Amino acid sequence: MIDLNKILTTGASGMVGSYVDFGIKTDSESLDVTNLDEVMRVVRQYRPQAIIHLAAETDVDLCDRDPNHAYSVNGIGVYNIATAALDVGAKLVYVSTAGVFDGEKDCPYTEEDVPSPKNFYGRSKHLGELIVRGMLKDYIIARACWMFGGGMEKDKKFVSKIIKQLNKPEIKAVNDAFGSPTFGKDLVGTLKQLLTDDATGIFHLGNEGVCSRYEVAKFIIETLKPDVEITAVGLDYFPGANRVKNEAVVSEVKLMRPWQEALKEYLETEWKHTIKN
Repeated sequence: MIDLNKILTTGASGMVGSYVDFGIKTDSESLDVTNLDEVMRVVRQYRPQAIIHLAAETDVDLCDRDPNHAYSVNGIGVYNIATAALDVGAKLVYVSTAGVFDGEKDCPYTEEDVPSPKNFYGRSKHLGELIVRGMLKDYIIARACWMFGGGMEKDKKFVSKIIKQLNKPEIKAVNDAFGSPTFGKDLVGTLKQLLTDDATGIFHLGNEGVCSRYEVAKFIIETLKPDVEITAVGLDYFPGANRVKNEAVVSEVKLMRPWQEALKEYLETEWKHTIKN
């Protein structure tokens, strides 16, 4: 059985990493995952039984503007971590994304679906998956989607962006792009359970259910500030990277609670005190 104190986490200062309350925690200042010598030195120093690899470039627009940076962090970085895991015999947990799919499927993606990424973010994360599967036998690839968590300080994603617009009379949100929102706290808890169970393979770890960005925004407004008006717009309304229409995922085994339950807890415990009505 894996000892939680012997788990090393990369990217532990990020929105998901903020929920890691066990083991050895590193961030970009203490561990540059693109530097193989540094990765080997740190991993050999701690000799973890498992590595949870959270460090990644997740800014989709930045990845499209600078593919070399995306491949450096999300490709070479994963290769370096996998090399170190192999060296010390550690299990590797690689947090990937539903963005490895092209978004053309009309129902949620399963673990059996074949990746076909559409933008540089998805391609770089898929490269990470191929590296992990090609180099290691003892691994977990955990695909998440529409991540939220970390509260005011760390949440830079969609949920935070909507909350920060609640002082406006009207908010616009996309109603023709779909996903499965993932609470960072639930993701970490499920990864901890999978490690305890010594699971291996690919797992889809979005919170249960499928919704549009509009439905997420509407839920936030109803929970925090019901008098704000929300307007539905199409995916092409907002400029940016090559977005996909469907990032919804479903797991073969039920591992995560419904997204509404998770988002409600997040809003009420980490945001409600910040809202002025």
